[in-house]
Amino acid sequence: MSFTPPSPDCPLCPRLADFRAENRIKFPGRHNAPVPSFGALDSEFLVVGLAPGLKGANFSGRPFTGDYAGELLYGTLLKYGFARGSYQARADDGLELINCRITNAVRCVPPQNKPEPLEIKTCGGFLKKEIAAMPRLRVILSLGLISHKAVLAAFGQKASAHIFGHGAVHEMGGVTLVDSYHCSRYNTQTKRLTAGMFENVFEVIKEKINQNDN
Repeated sequence: MSFTPPSPDCPLCPRLADFRAENRIKFPGRHNAPVPSFGALDSEFLVVGLAPGLKGANFSGRPFTGDYAGELLYGTLLKYGFARGSYQARADDGLELINCRITNAVRCVPPQNKPEPLEIKTCGGFLKKEIAAMPRLRVILSLGLISHKAVLAAFGQKASAHIFGHGAVHEMGGVTLVDSYHCSRYNTQTKRLTAGMFENVFEVIKEKINQNDN
């Protein structure tokens, strides 16, 4: 199954479209459009973030690229064999993902980094179709509560049956959802999320994928 991402001028969320238009005037030459996913659709592992950062993915056009969260995420992906190359915080740094794909629950940057519930629901239609287009998908990593809820909605699961928690593991009909606190600057600076805590989550993910490969 193929997957069609939102168009550069996607009109489905008027507030986000207006903000996108403002940013194109303020920051010409930057991406300023829905940020496409990174990695192959035939991957077994999908990372789902919240939304692009204004001067991160919204500028670079690649998820988690150009903002602080990307340092920890890509560094950990490299350490656990889900990426190769060197992360240099730009989309043309040559970094490649291995058996991994990265996307966001909301694909356009929201004002104040806070998408509204209807925007999350609307963009969730793309997430649902993207998941359906990944035939080998086995493990999903949700970064934060909003991502967690968006993934559950894509699977038609009730949030009350799958409570979010760092390191929590949820089985959903052949796909395992693993939760982590978001790797944002705020969470890491306040020690809510440490590199060790993040790596513990990846130990679980690696084990799950190895089990599926055996």
